[in-house]
Order: sequence, then C-alpha cells, then structure tokens
Amino acid sequence: MSGIFNIQQAAQSLGNIAANASGSTAPSSAGLSGTGLAPGGLASGGVPGAEAPAYNAPFAGVMRDAIARTQALDTQASNAVTGLLSGQGVDVHTAMIATEKSDLAFEMMLSLRNKAIGAYQQLMGMQF
Repeated sequence: MSGIFNIQQAAQSLGNIAANASGSTAPSSAGLSGTGLAPGGLASGGVPGAEAPAYNAPFAGVMRDAIARTQALDTQASNAVTGLLSGQGVDVHTAMIATEKSDLAFEMMLSLRNKAIGAYQQLMGMQF
C-alpha cells in the first residue's frame, strides 16, 4: 500500500489549498481526525453512531474529514492485506474489498485535489 500513494503529502497539499480558500492558517496533516458524515453526502464508511461535524470553514472541514476517512480506509486495507499474508484468518475477498475501497477513496481524493488546484489556479489567473 505504501508504494501506491502518499496520503500525508496529499493531506498537506489539500490542507494548504483549504486554508487559502478559507483564509485560515494551514492545518497540519498530523492533526487530521474525524469520522463522521460530512455535508454533501460523503459517507463515513460505516462508522456506527457517526454524526455530521460542525465546521467553521465548510470547505476546509469537509476536506479534512475526507482525508481522514481516506487514511482510515488505507489503514484498513493495509491491515487486511497483512492479515491475509500472515495467515491471521483474513480471506482473499475481504482483503480485495478493503483494497478496492482504499483505491477508490484515493482516486476520489486525487480528483478533488486536482479540481481544487484547478479552481485555485483559475482564480489566481483572474485580473481585477
């Protein structure tokens, strides 16, 4: 899993974009947490008892939660693959499903990052 992508680097760049968009200071990627339902229909991956968190800066908060959920899915996939390889009772189907969930979450975050960077660059290119 570690060779596929670097979530910490993506989290830092998205945090910087979110901070620039909301006018706040840049959040550190180490402080990313939260596993609730985000506004706009982003599901938390089946966390029981999850509630929608309140945000001071909606875009930054949604991005932080989405990054945290992507990190959690990556950790679950890594644990499933490790359990499969070490013979700890994880079947192939469970490991493949966890890996695909992680891959889809990462692809979504990569797409959101690219869209956010494109929008930021378009705003910076405007003349006033």
